[in-house]
Amino acid sequence: MNDRPPRYYTTTGDDGSTGLLGNERVKKYHPQPEAYGAVDEAQTALGMARAVMGDEKAAGVVLQAQRDLYHLMAELAATREAAPQFRRIDAERVRWLEAQTDAYGARIVLPRGFVVSGDSVAGAALDFARTVIRRAERRVVKLYDEGYIENSELIRYLNRLSSLAFVLARYEDALSGRSGVTLAEGGEV
Repeated sequence: MNDRPPRYYTTTGDDGSTGLLGNERVKKYHPQPEAYGAVDEAQTALGMARAVMGDEKAAGVVLQAQRDLYHLMAELAATREAAPQFRRIDAERVRWLEAQTDAYGARIVLPRGFVVSGDSVAGAALDFARTVIRRAERRVVKLYDEGYIENSELIRYLNRLSSLAFVLARYEDALSGRSGVTLAEGGEV
């Protein structure tokens, strides 16, 4: 029996490099770690939002998106040759996001003009997550344009995810009762 406590570090990155899935090492500032790091920030921002959301079903949708982002990060962290074995984000996952966005979008009525973030804690947290998702999307577009990745569904997924975060933010704002966003007739689940 091993009585040694687990180690939470490897020391292999002490030289400023990190390993990709597929036995290649790159500098930590390389575009791939930049991209999957930005996606990890987005996943964490979604977790912060989920922790304060009032609607349990909507929070479950966010949790599923967070799980999808782990698959997305794995593909981003792989060498081009190894990436297909980690591919889980495809057109079907994008359609799932679109369906969620449409379903929650039908539950709200937006006011005229711009919506300013901050009507509810959950809405503000989802808006923050949306901006982090947009940054991650920009990093992934760069990877795609520079030939590091070939799966354009990763870009589409992040693009749709930011739309879902916007709609869920407005939905949470409407649930709070402190917003110009209101629930559509029959909008509350």
